[in-house]
Formats: sequence, C-alpha cells, structure tokens
Amino acid sequence: MKKLLLIVLTVAFVTSCQQKSDKNESITVKDTVADAKFQMYEMSEMAALMEQMYAYNTQLKERIATNQDLGSYPVAFDKLHTAVLTEASDRDPFFNDQAIKFIEAQKSIYADPVQAKDNFNKMVNQCLECHSKKCGGPIPRIKKLIIP
Repeated sequence: MKKLLLIVLTVAFVTSCQQKSDKNESITVKDTVADAKFQMYEMSEMAALMEQMYAYNTQLKERIATNQDLGSYPVAFDKLHTAVLTEASDRDPFFNDQAIKFIEAQKSIYADPVQAKDNFNKMVNQCLECHSKKCGGPIPRIKKLIIP
C-alpha cells in the first residue's frame, strides 16, 4: 500500500512540474518586456568628476584623521572649470565663483598641513554652499565628509 501511494505521489509531482514548465514556455520575453526600450544612464563629465572628488576626499579625510601624509593637490580637480555639466545652463556666474572658491579651499588643505582638519571642513562647507543652491541631491553624502 505504501509503495502504491509513493508511486501515485511521484507521478502527481512529476506531472504537476511538467504542466508548470509548459505554461512558462508559452510566455516569451517579448510578452513580458513589451518592446520596452531601456536607456542606460550616462554620467556627465561633471558628475563623474564630482564622484571622483568625493572618493578622493573620503580617502583624504581618513589620511587627515590618522595623521598620514596628505600628498599633493590633485590637479584633475582643475577640470571643475571645464567639465561638461549635465545641464549646460548650470554653468553660470554663481557656479564659476563657487568652483574657484572650492579649488582654493581644496588647495589650502595642502598649503597648511597643520590646519588640515579645519581647512578640510572649510572645503566640505564650500561644497555644501554650492550644492545648497544647485543640485542638492548629494548634500547628505557631502555632510558625511565633515571631520568631527
């Protein structure tokens, strides 16, 4: 009796699995996607530069906190003046002025290593000042750079 029950259950299980796979085969990718066209997000040159600056300054924060050698000012940051923005209209006198102030603040970190922590926090505040007027999205990330 147990063998018969085992055989019946096995057959029921196998046939139920086959029925499900037959149903799945009738669904095609075209049916589920409905010819949707996906667009990959491409960062602007400025967005990519800002991501690099954030990553670099995250490492710089750690070097300052652990009294390591700071290295030298990353010349790539000068591209802030020329990098293509996501919205070209954002490059206005306010942006240009803020870019100059940011670069000066960044360079001051290396000019006076004794005051590196204070100068670093001034640089971070310069980022926040600009982003409070333009593109506020990264503000929570930028605030994490502040050295307490």
